[in-house]
Amino acid sequence: MNTLKSKFMAGDQNNLTEAGQIKRRDFLKRSIKAGAGAFAAPLILPSSVLGRNGTVSPSNRITMGFIGVGTQGGGHLLGGAWTYVAGGYAGRKDVQVLAVCDVWRDRRERATKRVNDHYAEVYGKDGFRPCQAYTDFRQVLDRPDIDAVLIATPAHWHSTMAVMAAEAGKDIYCEKPSAVTLQESKVMLAAVRRYGRVYQAGTQQRSEYGGKFRMACEFVRSGRIGKLQSIYAWRDGGGIFWPERFGPAKPIPDGFDWDLYLGPAPWLPFDGKTGPHRFDIGELNWGQHHYDIIQWGAGADDTGPVELFLENERSCYRYVNGVTVYGKPYPGEKVGGEGGACFVGTNGRIAVDRSALVSDPPDIVREPLRPNETHLYHSDSHSGNFLECVRTRNKTICDADIAHRAASALLLGGVVKQLKRPLKWDPVNEEFSGDDEANRMRSIAKRSPWRV
Repeated sequence: MNTLKSKFMAGDQNNLTEAGQIKRRDFLKRSIKAGAGAFAAPLILPSSVLGRNGTVSPSNRITMGFIGVGTQGGGHLLGGAWTYVAGGYAGRKDVQVLAVCDVWRDRRERATKRVNDHYAEVYGKDGFRPCQAYTDFRQVLDRPDIDAVLIATPAHWHSTMAVMAAEAGKDIYCEKPSAVTLQESKVMLAAVRRYGRVYQAGTQQRSEYGGKFRMACEFVRSGRIGKLQSIYAWRDGGGIFWPERFGPAKPIPDGFDWDLYLGPAPWLPFDGKTGPHRFDIGELNWGQHHYDIIQWGAGADDTGPVELFLENERSCYRYVNGVTVYGKPYPGEKVGGEGGACFVGTNGRIAVDRSALVSDPPDIVREPLRPNETHLYHSDSHSGNFLECVRTRNKTICDADIAHRAASALLLGGVVKQLKRPLKWDPVNEEFSGDDEANRMRSIAKRSPWRV
């Protein structure tokens, strides 16, 4: 699948061609027929070029670049606990990985070699375009032959890279958190909308884990627990913080681009700390999983809270309909810690996480969902859903609008935790009502040239 082809909005993507161009498969077939009388020797092509023997022809593969291939990104690329497909994206027949990017030389070279070794084994040495390694992600975005990118860098890079990818015409799978400030989350959403890109947030609980999260939200929204009154998130708010300059610098390791690692962060002497959550405060890394499910179950994917407050130093918020979200576990409930939530209504409660779906009374979740009850977007594969939407141009199960609102709920909690006082939030205009100090905390200074 090439970049021009990915711009078509609907229909059978495999049969669409740009005006004046011949699809690669048809071109090859016509070339073989035309050349049959011109050459005495037969022209032999690998079966993978024509999409035979269970392979997908190159013209019908989605071409991808991977930006950040540490634990999370490397798992997406080559297979890991959160990818749910053996061999990751590189193992999919409908994907061609063309680029791997990381600020650590060893990571990118090792990942690139594994991708190319795998393709050589599957397609033969002449049956694929080799994957290339890059230090600077902008070189990946500059490639017109790449359809989509997967961003799994440190969190302070996520929104900036997503915006630049959208501007470059790439579809985007971006790990959570989708953004680290309220303002950059809005900028990300605006860019995805403006350039018509497909976006999938890495909040894969809507697709994976046997559908437990979807079923829990369907039961809640169908009224199985009566009128929804409160939700317990297990995790509270988070945000980003640029540290002060610190003491003597340590030698920068060979093969590591410290300046590009920092990116939007202010210049700091190298201190040996290079983890993916270097600048996170609160529950920034883990919290969006919880708040994504809370938003889904509350039917609030297109809105947000109107009040924020602290309870025992944990951030909490309230929707306009009075439903209150607590950034802490439900008392005595063991289910909910693994990315989940506990929904409490007038007739009972439902708790869900990656391991279990339970209710009190137990009968609430035992009866299957009836046809006349609420049925939500159904996806059984987060990566598969993303790739399908790249082809069809439909919205993903965790598109940019949904990701923006889930990230906002998390980041609002981070603001109220830092200010330590109640706040009023306008979810339509996305600003704090009559509070200049709080409004200044919607954004954070970024180092040039990364001010998007």
